[in-house]
Amino acid sequence: MEHLPAVDWAFAASTGRALVPPGPALSPTAIADVVAELRDAAERATEHVGEVTLLERPAPADVLVVDRASWVDAVSQSAATMLAAAGTEPADSPLAQARAKALGAQAGAVFAVVANRILGQFDPFVASPRLLLVAPNVVAVERQLGARPSDFRLWVCLHEETHRFQFGEAPWLRGHLLGLFGELLAGEELRFGWPDAGRPASVRDLITNPAQREAFDQVTAVMSLMEGHADVMMDRVGTRVVPSYSSIRRLFEARRDQQGWGAWVRRLLGFDLKREQYRDGAEFCRQVIEAAGVATLNRAFEAPGLLPTIGEIHDPQLWLHRI
Repeated sequence: MEHLPAVDWAFAASTGRALVPPGPALSPTAIADVVAELRDAAERATEHVGEVTLLERPAPADVLVVDRASWVDAVSQSAATMLAAAGTEPADSPLAQARAKALGAQAGAVFAVVANRILGQFDPFVASPRLLLVAPNVVAVERQLGARPSDFRLWVCLHEETHRFQFGEAPWLRGHLLGLFGELLAGEELRFGWPDAGRPASVRDLITNPAQREAFDQVTAVMSLMEGHADVMMDRVGTRVVPSYSSIRRLFEARRDQQGWGAWVRRLLGFDLKREQYRDGAEFCRQVIEAAGVATLNRAFEAPGLLPTIGEIHDPQLWLHRI
């Protein structure tokens, strides 16, 4: 197909807001304290990330401390921007409008589930880029982990601020990702099928269109680099800035690996793929740094042609040899 079906993003946002629970109950004073500390942590994280990444240009961004419903609004706006770049059909008939609303309801339900988990997000896809920190989730997770709140809040901000530096160093990265998403979603309809070899190992194995599978691999490689880079740079900041860093890392990794019903939901929504991106990308970055230093790793942010492929993510020596 030439265009993606229209989605009623306003209905997606209202559906998500209606479904998502508010989060931990806090007094107005406690809420104000959390907001102030997260804003302060984001500001302090900028200096620390600049030191360890050797990157000089964080992308301009508004720091927004939000609740879950506001995050749903934000991600709905961002998704609308991203899919508009790929081209969507006009909803100019009652049938098309009904389908757009149905797709919006589905998207909103997914957003409501994700809104319960996400701690922060750098969003470069809207007109005014923003760093979103989801306060109720930060509070909920730091309580679950028994983490020191001031340390955990800075720990979260270190990761998200690293993404700001990535997009600041590579202003072309936004357009590059939008182009890849467009290749994945537009053109011939995205097709899924059960692989001949049996049980699929990942979402990729279900994509039957070769061109779209290639686009999926490219997106995965870029996201693996970005998420792994952020995780490794957090580690490089470490306990000299966040005294309980080692404990937070250990407890958070255990939380990521939890099994049960929640693990099934994570697989259904693609969280396991994101988990692999963290691990594979972090190992790529560690090996490159060990072999050639941080400055060499930073070359990946110089131009699209210097980004690692999915094969190079799994074999960093291939990337080092190529560049």
